[in-house]
Amino acid sequence: MAKRTIFFRSKPKIVGAYSVVGPKESESALRDYFDEVLSDDKFCESTFEKAECKMLSKAISSSIARAGYSEKDINAILSGDLLNQIISASFAARDFDISYIGIYNACSTFSEGIALASAFLDGNYFKNVVVSTCSHFSTAERQYRYPLELGCTRPPQSQWTVTGAGSVVLSNEKEGEYPVVSSATFGKVVDFGVTDANDMGAAMAPAAADTLKTLFFETSTSPKDYDLIVTGDLGALGTRLLKRLCLDNGFNIDENHVDCGEMIYDINEKEFQGGSGAGCSAVVFSSYFYDLLKRGKIGKMILMATGALLSTLSSQQGESIPGVAHAVIIEGVK
Repeated sequence: MAKRTIFFRSKPKIVGAYSVVGPKESESALRDYFDEVLSDDKFCESTFEKAECKMLSKAISSSIARAGYSEKDINAILSGDLLNQIISASFAARDFDISYIGIYNACSTFSEGIALASAFLDGNYFKNVVVSTCSHFSTAERQYRYPLELGCTRPPQSQWTVTGAGSVVLSNEKEGEYPVVSSATFGKVVDFGVTDANDMGAAMAPAAADTLKTLFFETSTSPKDYDLIVTGDLGALGTRLLKRLCLDNGFNIDENHVDCGEMIYDINEKEFQGGSGAGCSAVVFSSYFYDLLKRGKIGKMILMATGALLSTLSSQQGESIPGVAHAVIIEGVK
């Protein structure tokens, strides 16, 4: 019997998606897949925090419209972000007359949300649920590290927090062919003692390896059973660590693993290890991967967002950084 994996009998459908990204993210090779690209990372607002909230609200409302629904058709919004008390998600929820469930697992929040929404739908408690997450470089940087005005030099192991918001609509009543969620494997907290708040990849990779190992065991599958194994935001360094840890556990993901953090930015001296943030996996999945799934270009994939469970207070007190990773198996249109 699976201890950490839920198999969804009804296979909830992902019937709509929308992505909003900042100007820097528009330089990505994925530019043509993003639904909306901002020319100003303040989104015509007075603060970066208000801009982040506005991005999320736009992604939510647009994903609902893309699914062919209106607010009255949606039972709940599951949403989260990186800011204290998930204020971007909570404040964005003010714009909607819909039940709101705030969730937080750092950068792994998006796949956590898809897993929880699928459980609600599979249990026939809800009919239509929105899952959305966001992040913003300028809000996350000054909360977790240094004031932006200091212009601090970033170390080579660091990643760039994605400015973006992604949203999907899951349904168990929509007619037609759509990508479906067939199972979810919930991660456990794993801590390898990393204390560097800039080294997110090293902090999260052990949790990602543990979740993958559990998923393969409890679903009786192996890496070759999937077209893609997609992690959220390990970046270049974290990806190398994950592959090494997987080999240590007896399985090889070299041939079909990709990381959203590596995909969204060029890996160079400006971006160092690539992208991170709760919005990273959300915007890449809601744009590029969702398009491939809808067109049947991907048969079956694992989406596993990864999260570093630190806070400003824990870092100041010298605590290590626990990690967590939640995985969902998504099947494309046949």
